[in-house]
Amino acid sequence: MDRNKFSMIAHRHHVFYNPLSETKLASMLERMGLQTGAHVLDVGAGQGELALRTIERFGVKVTALELSEEIAELGRTRAKGRAADGSLNYRVGDAQEAVLTIPEGSFDAALCVGSSHALGGRDAALHELLRLLKPGGMLLLGEGYWKMKPAAAYLEALGGAEESELTSHAGNVSAGEEAGYHPVWAAVTSEDEWDEYEWLYAKSIEDYALEQPDDPDVPAMLERSRRWRSTYMTWGRDTLGFGMYLFRKPV
Repeated sequence: MDRNKFSMIAHRHHVFYNPLSETKLASMLERMGLQTGAHVLDVGAGQGELALRTIERFGVKVTALELSEEIAELGRTRAKGRAADGSLNYRVGDAQEAVLTIPEGSFDAALCVGSSHALGGRDAALHELLRLLKPGGMLLLGEGYWKMKPAAAYLEALGGAEESELTSHAGNVSAGEEAGYHPVWAAVTSEDEWDEYEWLYAKSIEDYALEQPDDPDVPAMLERSRRWRSTYMTWGRDTLGFGMYLFRKPV
């Protein structure tokens, strides 16, 4: 079963691939205070919805880093009629390699929402994006955190994850400070917002199985989705949080 295929089907009705409140996200974007013509970096841009909303609201230019050419092409298609030519530019490939080719101080702002793994994890992303931002530049970081100590069985269900891979909500804010930023704002995903995300994810797979019963991948897709749903209900809903953090690089 192709992972991109599964992810695109599971997220086909989501606006974003993360449990983001559109209202909270719009509020965070407003607080970035971007100026028309600003240059923004979007790490792990996916199909570009966050980048496009930023372009539509502020008239900025976005460089979008995305690993998959297939997903980048979907983003380019989505941009037609929504973004002026040249305002959304995809760079396809490994993000860690891509940022090494970008000069220091190239961007007025950066978006890294649920994508810090693309740069080697939260701390590595904070460090690298600080280098790429101009003085006074803004970073919108979306990052998971533990609401409580994770059960060993939950970590095992996550594929053998380590507790050290995440910290707390306060720990995410502190990490930004330790990296050299000034925290400006933070918001977290509510339980209702998590439920909306997770149940829509599960329903999308269940619906696809009814729509395409002859797809040979359906049994594996259902097994994966139902296992994840059980993991969420058993442990994830109470244990895993998601926060959005707005940081400013000192002038």
